[in-house]
Amino acid sequence: MKRFKKAYLEITNVCNMNCSFCHGTSREKEFMAEDKFTLALDRLRPFTDYLYFHLMGEPLCHPRIKEYVNMANDKGYKVSVTTNGTLLDESLTDLPLYKVAVSLHSFEKGERDEQEKYLQKVCGFARSASKKGVLVSLRLWNKGSGVDNTLTEEYLKREFQEPWREGRAGSFTLERGVYLEYANRFSWPDMKEREERENKFCYGLRDQIGVLVDGSVVPCCLDAEGDITLGNIFETSLNEIISSERALTILKGFGERKATEQLCRKCKYADRF
Repeated sequence: MKRFKKAYLEITNVCNMNCSFCHGTSREKEFMAEDKFTLALDRLRPFTDYLYFHLMGEPLCHPRIKEYVNMANDKGYKVSVTTNGTLLDESLTDLPLYKVAVSLHSFEKGERDEQEKYLQKVCGFARSASKKGVLVSLRLWNKGSGVDNTLTEEYLKREFQEPWREGRAGSFTLERGVYLEYANRFSWPDMKEREERENKFCYGLRDQIGVLVDGSVVPCCLDAEGDITLGNIFETSLNEIISSERALTILKGFGERKATEQLCRKCKYADRF
């Protein structure tokens, strides 16, 4: 049976922010109900051990986020959450989380006082969570965008004393279990984008798969509108979906460094590979 390194599950596409770098989505706003969430857990479980609450939306907006983390953990998943960090609170550190990724650049245009309050909350959470064995990744994925990260970096240097231990691909260990990741800003692939390039490689359907809040199965976490919907996990088994002609064509194409889908040909994130 095919196994993925991770699966992305969008428990909601609702977000409490409107960040300039984020594609957002025009899909109907929705929160995944418990019966559908349970079905998605059961149908994804044979295919992966790592479940990421991430795609579009802010997972901490879901009113049952804590219950859903516990439910996924009970199914044997290692659960990760990707968040803008504005809704973090200490009670979340008691959840059986594997990892929390915080997009620090989500608040890059706030006033100085607002930014410092935000960073205080994020750093306090990071320190508490890491002491309980949760990995915390602080992301500054805005290199090359002209944004000044000085305030954020200075605050982190006060909170987490240097020297930081440098890792791979622009990452640093700030203290045990807390990491800072740098990366270039990218733009989400969009069907309205003119530029296309067929010569592409991607880990979609190879290492990862995504499920949107309505159950649509997509190859990766960047399909904001569900343009490459391969099937619906609420209606069809995942094995049947990933065995479809369209899915196999996509996977074979990437193996030959060829993007067979129009959206993939417009993806600039894939240029990293």
